[in-house]
Amino acid sequence: MSTTTNNNNNKDTKQGSKQEGGEEPHQFQSSNRTDRPEDEWKFRAPYKIHDKGEDFEVKWKGKCHCGAVQYELSREKPLASKYCHCTTCQRMHGAPFQWAAIFHKTDINFTNGHHDLGWYDPTAKSTTHHLPCKVQCAYCRTPIMDEGRNMILLFPTLIEGINSPEGKRAFEVQSHMFYPQRVVDIKDGKPKFTGLADDSDLVDEETGEEIVGSNPKEKEKEKRKREEGEGEGEGEKKEKKEKKEKKDE
Repeated sequence: MSTTTNNNNNKDTKQGSKQEGGEEPHQFQSSNRTDRPEDEWKFRAPYKIHDKGEDFEVKWKGKCHCGAVQYELSREKPLASKYCHCTTCQRMHGAPFQWAAIFHKTDINFTNGHHDLGWYDPTAKSTTHHLPCKVQCAYCRTPIMDEGRNMILLFPTLIEGINSPEGKRAFEVQSHMFYPQRVVDIKDGKPKFTGLADDSDLVDEETGEEIVGSNPKEKEKEKRKREEGEGEGEGEKKEKKEKKEKKDE
């Protein structure tokens, strides 16, 4: 590839702060505009600001390193709390693993700085607001959350009081994800999965070997099939057998 082509590519990549006419594009940084069609996300969860009269009981507060982005949580405990060892999380957080707590999008209320957010789509490697995406403070670059299609993953270390006994109990980790990609061994007795939690095979904590056939979701499916089979009468079993034989003819 020529030097000219490289320079042009770099120029296109770095045009992240201005559009034609000098306006800041929403996909690179959220900006304080609310009147454009591309700003509609500000009126939807998780970014929608809750009115003071709404039933939103604050249980926890969190903020980025510089304090520009601040939020409240109305749920006392996350839906789940996990350590993710995938290489993407390692690189994005500059850490051996990511500590993520899952919440509904309506559980969060930004009290400051929701205009000061930036996005990153790790799949497309772009700064567009396409789900799922990484969300960070556009000033200090502290990771705020991962926004999925249905849920958000918050990072407990941003939450005030996380080191208290109450915080440790509320955000206690239940499992490890993508453990074969780990860079550190953690022998804490928690379930360790090869991929997504509860939807992939387990890893033996002592040997580090995959336990083939230990996928909880697959085991549950097999159990249901067995129970359905046991619940059938002799007539139903015979009818199924006859149908199968006819199909095979």
